[in-house]
Amino acid sequence: MILSLGDPSLHFFLTRSVARVMRISLGDALRKGELAPETYSSMVTRCRTCRQVSRCQNWLAQSHTRRDTPPQGCPNALEFSALMH
Repeated sequence: MILSLGDPSLHFFLTRSVARVMRISLGDALRKGELAPETYSSMVTRCRTCRQVSRCQNWLAQSHTRRDTPPQGCPNALEFSALMH
């Protein structure tokens, strides 16, 4: 079975946007050593495997305030949760 990956630019944007809504700065987490570059890269790749892009985009469009959890079914939910500390 060949795994189909979504557009890298779109999923980079989605990963950063979900983090932003959750008040997580991935850049700060990288600088502070709380997020390894390899983990960040894996998060974007994991997002690229997700088939719920529309759900994620709708979640982002409706997120006018901070959210404490990512969209339901997010493949990066554990990583986002760990970065919330």
